[in-house]
Amino acid sequence: MRSLLFVPGDDEKKLGKALASGADGIILDLEDSVAAERKSAARVATRAFLVQNREHRGPKRFVRVNPLASGLALADLAAIVGARPDGIVLPKAAGADEIRALDHYLAALEVREDAPAGAIAILPIAPETAAAMFSFASYAGASARLCGIMWGCEDLAADVGALANRGPDGAHLEPFRLARSLCLFGAAAAGVIAIDTVFTDFRDDAGLEREARAAALCGFAAKAAIHPGQIATINAAFTPDDAAVAWARQVIAAFDDKPDAGVVGIDGKMIDRPHLRTAQRILDRAGR
Repeated sequence: MRSLLFVPGDDEKKLGKALASGADGIILDLEDSVAAERKSAARVATRAFLVQNREHRGPKRFVRVNPLASGLALADLAAIVGARPDGIVLPKAAGADEIRALDHYLAALEVREDAPAGAIAILPIAPETAAAMFSFASYAGASARLCGIMWGCEDLAADVGALANRGPDGAHLEPFRLARSLCLFGAAAAGVIAIDTVFTDFRDDAGLEREARAAALCGFAAKAAIHPGQIATINAAFTPDDAAVAWARQVIAAFDDKPDAGVVGIDGKMIDRPHLRTAQRILDRAGR
């Protein structure tokens, strides 16, 4: 996945447009974008959308449920697991204990709904609270369902009392750069993809492109979006270009020719085994 588009779970018009957005994944939202009095209606609409489009070969379908601590998550899960989403997005995730708890809930509901065991993935959003900043190391080995880790900036900024999370140049301020970096390292340690947070100014395409390309250079595999108009820019930023693919193929070919070598020379530069891993990752992303 390169792009994931958030869509309100109670907005049938936006849900319909999401399938044609070009996003690799859509996140049907039952949390922040749905008012309290609309939660039940959103569950019904989201379930209906998933059932109606089960055979559609479009983007992967995730559902963002409410936080486990809210008391609403079980009702969300009970309503939508039978519609067989590809994954559950867990907001305000607090570490491995919550991932394991969600895994157990899903396992029980999959039995109840006669759904394939373990088929529904888990994608946590962390850190959205200050306490969650200290939990990234716990995700490794928490659940076989874990498919990635996304970081969230807006809720984190509110939790620490920040008046802003970006500076005048549009870049994240230091505390939030730390959160972003910890997400990247935590995901790598857990063996899953890191997903960059949303870029909220959906009219600033140049700013979105700068941020998405910087994230891709650092090692993020995807970025979340709040508007369909952001998808093309995000997909382009996270798709390796022809030059990167050519370099990757050259590196892999060089090590294929010398499988016992620790270092090879390419265009006058010494290339070692870590570069080989980078080359393989580039081709994997280009294939996806």
